[in-house]
Amino acid sequence: MKNIMFIAPPAAGKGTQAEIVVQKYNIPHISTGDILREISKEDSEIGNYVKETMKNGGLVKDEITYKLIKDRLDRDDCKNGFIIDGFPRNLDQAKEYTKILDELGYDVGLVIYLDIKEEVLEKRITGRRLCENCNTIYNINDPKSCPKVESTCDKCGGKLYQRDDDNLESFQNRYKTYVEKTKDIIDYYKNMNVLYEINGDATVEEVADEVDKIISNN
Repeated sequence: MKNIMFIAPPAAGKGTQAEIVVQKYNIPHISTGDILREISKEDSEIGNYVKETMKNGGLVKDEITYKLIKDRLDRDDCKNGFIIDGFPRNLDQAKEYTKILDELGYDVGLVIYLDIKEEVLEKRITGRRLCENCNTIYNINDPKSCPKVESTCDKCGGKLYQRDDDNLESFQNRYKTYVEKTKDIIDYYKNMNVLYEINGDATVEEVADEVDKIISNN
């Protein structure tokens, strides 16, 4: 099984697609966003730094991110393949990630790029709500994924909340940064002949089918 990387703007669905692949191929899902959010809950210098940085739509210092990623990929459950998403975010990170993989004895694997319109992303970001108990995700801007009772989880009755970084200002900052940095990353992986592009505006099922075809063909 090859290692898999997802490149996509905020709320493009890379996490959802990663989980689908995890269930089918039984490999670990390494989300830098999840790692950073967990650390942001810690009452420590680094925890408070990460919390404030993410709340304002900024990016965590590279040296912190590199160490977290290398430590995670060095665990035994990654030896037979893994999925990483949310990283790299710029060309320097992409080059450093290649060095990290070389040091660990891994290759880059497959890089899957989800391309999606900005207006679609904005609705997903500002409308996203999560259950504080079971982590089920809803979206108040989408009738298909809106909770039946306002601010209440359909599954467990838990309270729904909005992440600190799921506001319009934060999204605009994150998206602007993403657009500015992504072209170089895409070119980098195109030159390595490992990049595959998918239309992220399609349904979850359609995108999942395309992802599976890429994995199966490799």
